[in-house]
Amino acid sequence: MKNLLIFSITYFFVAVGGLPGFVLDRTGIAFLGALAMVVSGAILPADALASIHFPTIFLLFGLMMISAQFRLGGFYTYIADRIAASMASPETFLLILMLISAGLSALLANDIVCLAFTPVIAAALIRKRRNPVPFLLGIAIAANIGSAATIIGNPQNMFIGQVGSLGFGRFFLWCFPPVAASLAASYFILRFLYRKSFHDEWKPRHALPEDQPLPFNRWQSTKGMIVLTSVIALFFTPIPRELTVMVAAGLLLCSRTTKTEQLMSLVDWQLITFFCGLFIVIRGLTVTGMPVHIIEWFSSHGISLAQPYLLSGLSLALSNIVSNVPATMLLAPHIAAGDTHSWYVLALSSTFAGNLITIGSIANLITFQIAKKAGVEISFLEHAKAGIPVTAASMALLCGWIFIAG
Repeated sequence: MKNLLIFSITYFFVAVGGLPGFVLDRTGIAFLGALAMVVSGAILPADALASIHFPTIFLLFGLMMISAQFRLGGFYTYIADRIAASMASPETFLLILMLISAGLSALLANDIVCLAFTPVIAAALIRKRRNPVPFLLGIAIAANIGSAATIIGNPQNMFIGQVGSLGFGRFFLWCFPPVAASLAASYFILRFLYRKSFHDEWKPRHALPEDQPLPFNRWQSTKGMIVLTSVIALFFTPIPRELTVMVAAGLLLCSRTTKTEQLMSLVDWQLITFFCGLFIVIRGLTVTGMPVHIIEWFSSHGISLAQPYLLSGLSLALSNIVSNVPATMLLAPHIAAGDTHSWYVLALSSTFAGNLITIGSIANLITFQIAKKAGVEISFLEHAKAGIPVTAASMALLCGWIFIAG
């Protein structure tokens, strides 16, 4: 009973995003939930440690280190400056921005890209007095969609890829068509919704933050690109992915100019802690046997998660109740290890679902929080105005692809 109570309270406040009267965020809530599971005796400390899926954590950490290398090399600022020339045509700028956001997210994880890319794009738009809202929405939406293309595109895909033992190449080949179609649909939806405000002059509510982006360093950025290319190539070999990225992270630390603390300070320890906390909280629920009983009840009524349309719908609903990472962790134990198509469907549906409302994806929260610091408010309703039709189109395209691909 206490396991269920702790789980319910934790997931409720994770969905809400905070605890009334406190400044706790989702990471703090997940940590306290994990702590409560152990302190209350719901699970033993050894079980809590064993519940953390370290291959996923290592994979996430390694990719964060590679992204940190790009940030220190001024790579993201360089990209932002290069595409800023197309701002004269907002429609073209939005297209280029979404393509780059989607492409980088497929390789470096959407949360990481939004964390690094949003501030430099927001600053560039504000200086040009362009309305930043449609473009920042474009970054978040494209990052979510693009990240679905690979098993390293977002945290839930990393988890799915590791647990389901999925191959990098086959995952990409199956997931890319609906991702490409969804990205195209989302671009035209955003372009239509903001067609009247693209050219409006926008005045910031307060002065831009004085933090200056790091200047472009060709060698540091090239080093990051060489490491990333090597990592992607090694993903097509039998070498464990988590080992590959950890070795890559180790190589980046062996620098004559970049201090260890500089790279480490750019790792999103919040997200890693959030993940670890959720693993422990979900373990506390699974030991009760309740998830198994629920799945058995569904099965007895002819309802199975092996049905792709049902899995898509359930993933969509859960992702927008507790966010897509926790939803994936809840559903994953009930999918057969060898059922690759169900894993693909879960990866795509949970990722596409992240665009529906703000709490559906951590990438959304990162983008909008950074935008707020720059004086750009993107409300729940503003995001939903674009997120609902984008998600509807993406899920429809996914269902069509399921029908075509079998």
